Amino acid sequence: MNQVEIAAAQAYVRLLEATRAALGDPEEGPLYLPLLTSPMREADRALRGAGLAGNEGRLFALVRELQPSLSGSRDR
Repeated sequence: MNQVEIAAAQAYVRLLEATRAALGDPEEGPLYLPLLTSPMREADRALRGAGLAGNEGRLFALVRELQPSLSGSRDR
């Protein structure tokens, strides 16, 4: 994983976290959707710059390396 890929995966994680926060309250969520414009733009640019746009498999593998808690598996 190189620095450009790390930055792209981190931008995706920030977008994911911002989206979860914005949509956390179903009643207030629509008010916060415009705030996602900046993190969406950042993630889009970073993914394209790293050659990860359209390569979800590689992106998700990188995200799992950076954030194992996002992999969906849980320790029991």
